[in-house]
Amino acid sequence: MGSAAQSHTIDVRDLRVLVTAGAGGIGRAIAEAFISGGAHVHITDISETAVHEAVANVAGLTGTPGDASDPHCADRVLAEVRGRFEGLDVLVNNVGVAGPTGGVETYADEDVGRTIAINLESHFYFLNRFVPLLRASSSDPSIIAMSSVAGRLGYGLRTPYAATKWAIVGLVKSLAVELGPHCVRANAILPGVVEGDRINRVIADRARAQGLSFEAMRDSFVQRVSLRRMVSAQDVANLALFLASSLARNITGQAISVDGNVEYL
Repeated sequence: MGSAAQSHTIDVRDLRVLVTAGAGGIGRAIAEAFISGGAHVHITDISETAVHEAVANVAGLTGTPGDASDPHCADRVLAEVRGRFEGLDVLVNNVGVAGPTGGVETYADEDVGRTIAINLESHFYFLNRFVPLLRASSSDPSIIAMSSVAGRLGYGLRTPYAATKWAIVGLVKSLAVELGPHCVRANAILPGVVEGDRINRVIADRARAQGLSFEAMRDSFVQRVSLRRMVSAQDVANLALFLASSLARNITGQAISVDGNVEYL
């Protein structure tokens, strides 16, 4: 049996990792988890203040401020990563926004366009720049794309968001076919109801749209989960570590939920 079959630990030591939107929330949890595991991690985030705070407080972390939906940001990050790491083993395309809430006839064109630009176009910008580095890696290279439980279930009143998250699932399945012969894996993580400020904003927006209290709407979110609880950013980070490790060397083209089994949205 080969060494990969004999190893039963999640080992990400010395992997070179890029996490978009890595200065807060799920991205920050993923970046810190990789750092704790001995990886070399670079982040990008639209908030310059958040990037500087993360870099100052997480030993070994480096970062580049910028809007991932701007292709020039991807160019700057590429230059930084090449200069620091001389390559890349793991690309975590994590950037995303909630988008507008309401009936499809109520959306402003610019809100729909911005949601698609951030949640989907940004993935293509970073894939375009970093896939050549992944193809050159000899460390079981992989792409991890952040989708959502809204990428496997219909999500009324949040259609721009849901459309992009379904698109990401199709994207990784197609990347798995395209890049598999080059030994590059591609998988999507589908978080459910993740506790924190972002879901609180989503709950508040949806409560207003439906004329309910925040508390009633929050309870309705939890009642849709089989385990009757939200998940944490750390739960999502744990899966990212596994997918980037050699334990997952034959897992590609998959959309894996971390959601306590959300039954409906």
